[in-house]
Amino acid sequence: MRTYAIGDIHGYLEPLKAVHDLIARDDAARGGGGTLVHVGDLVDRGPDSRGVVDYLLRGQAQGRPWIVLKGNHDRYPPRFARQPDWIDPGLASGRHWLDHPLLGAAETLASYGVEIRDHARTHADMMRAMPEAHLSWLEGLPLWHLAPQALFVHAGIRPGIDLSQQSEHDMVWIRKGFLDHAGDHGLLVVHGHSPVKQVTHFGNRLAIDTGAAYGGPLSAVVFDEDGLHLLTESGREPIAAP
Repeated sequence: MRTYAIGDIHGYLEPLKAVHDLIARDDAARGGGGTLVHVGDLVDRGPDSRGVVDYLLRGQAQGRPWIVLKGNHDRYPPRFARQPDWIDPGLASGRHWLDHPLLGAAETLASYGVEIRDHARTHADMMRAMPEAHLSWLEGLPLWHLAPQALFVHAGIRPGIDLSQQSEHDMVWIRKGFLDHAGDHGLLVVHGHSPVKQVTHFGNRLAIDTGAAYGGPLSAVVFDEDGLHLLTESGREPIAAP
C-alpha cells in the first residue's frame, strides 16, 4: 500500500498543486493506486485559502483518493460562523481569530472578498461570502487517518491514551507531552503543526510541516514497499530513522 502525506498548506494553492503533480508522477511511475493524506491547516496566512478549500473539496467529490485532516486553523472559519465569539482555548493569548494578526484570519477572509471590520459586520459579510459547502466541509474533516505504515494526525497524540479516547484539542494542538515524548506510540505518528526546517524523523514521529506559511517549502513524503522517502523534483530521497 502506497501512502503519500503533505504538510501544512496554509492557503498556498499553487505550491499544493505543484506537490500534487509531483505525487501523481511518482505514483504513476509505480502503477498508481496510492492514497494521499493532507495533515491539516489548509487555511490562514497564505493568499488563497478559498482556492485551497475549493480545490480539495472538488477533488474529493470527483473521487480523488485524497484524505484531508483537520488542523487547528481549519476550525476557525466554521467556529466563527456558528459561534462568533468563540476563542480557541489552545491560544495562550486568549485573543479572537479576528484580533490576532499572526493567525491569518485577514488573509483567509480576503480570499473570500471579506475585509475585517468589527466582529458583527465581519461575521455578516463572511456568512454572505463563504459558501456553506466550504464551512460544512471544514467542520466535518476527520482528525486522524490510520494506515498500515503510520498514524496521520495534525498536531500529534497524547501518549498512552487509546486512539478512540484522544481529544480533538490534543490532536489539533498538542506540543508539550508529545514532541518531548521519546517512547513508542505503537505506530509512527506523522504530523504537522510544529514547523521544522526539513522533514525530520524523530524515531517515534515524523514531522512534515516545513513552514510553507513562512516561506518554506510544502513537503511531501511517501510510504511503500521501498520504505519511507521524501519526494523531490529530482526523485525520492530516503528518510532514515535516527
